[in-house]
Amino acid sequence: HPFDTLKVRLQTQPNPPKYSGAMDCLRVTLKEEGPFGLYKGVTSPLMGIGICNAVMFAANGTFRRMLQGGDETKTLSLIQVGTAGSMAGGVMAFVNCPVELLKVKLQTQYGPSGGVVAAAARSNVTKPYTGVLDAGIRTFRQQGMKGLYRGMDITLLREIPSYFSYFVAYEGTKRILAHFNHNGRVEDLSTPELLLAGGVAGFGAWIPCYPQDVIKSRMQSNLTYKNTLECFRSLQVEAQGGNWKVWFKGFGPTMARAFPANAATFFFYEMTMKFMRGE
Repeated sequence: HPFDTLKVRLQTQPNPPKYSGAMDCLRVTLKEEGPFGLYKGVTSPLMGIGICNAVMFAANGTFRRMLQGGDETKTLSLIQVGTAGSMAGGVMAFVNCPVELLKVKLQTQYGPSGGVVAAAARSNVTKPYTGVLDAGIRTFRQQGMKGLYRGMDITLLREIPSYFSYFVAYEGTKRILAHFNHNGRVEDLSTPELLLAGGVAGFGAWIPCYPQDVIKSRMQSNLTYKNTLECFRSLQVEAQGGNWKVWFKGFGPTMARAFPANAATFFFYEMTMKFMRGE
């Protein structure tokens, strides 16, 4: 979560920027808010990550079986694997959007104890949120379900290509490792090989969708944007004059987190599936 907090703060900082980079963001956050500043908003993903992953893997399995045409022994092509993944990502976005919105709202509050809301006028927040439930209740009261699903369109545009790449990278890495080490038998892959495949998938998931994530973070933290297109155009203006890095703010912390987090996710998924099959 600390890596994610750094990512979101770098993505949503004003122009001119508050932080010069990830290490500066870490230093300033620790100085002004202490270690707990890095864990703001952690309750939302803790409450939602299990549901999100369950929906994502269940949907992916359903779409894979559809593409297999009822023959579960059929090996899907990587394009078919990616297609199932992208459809699963689209389904999961409906669960993930409000979870991430509440997380972003809390992560972009600055100060030692819930602190001062950065640029309160931008966020339309008169006092800091005390936690995820307070953020959720107040957002719903002020804006309804539309408020909880702010940024849903860009979330879909992020998740669909992301999960295409995610599952292609995972399955492709598994098949390559199996080809060279196990005569093509993916079921014989070792724990380190499964962890490697999951880590590679974590990298793959972010490559096609990082600019979309920047837009999403901006949309969810700043209520002055009327819609996603307006947010996109404001980033375009910032990017003029060769400042293309605006589309990749926070990329370093994201990549640092991507490998271990997704290695663990896929490893536990594989172990759970083996347990359910009685292996």
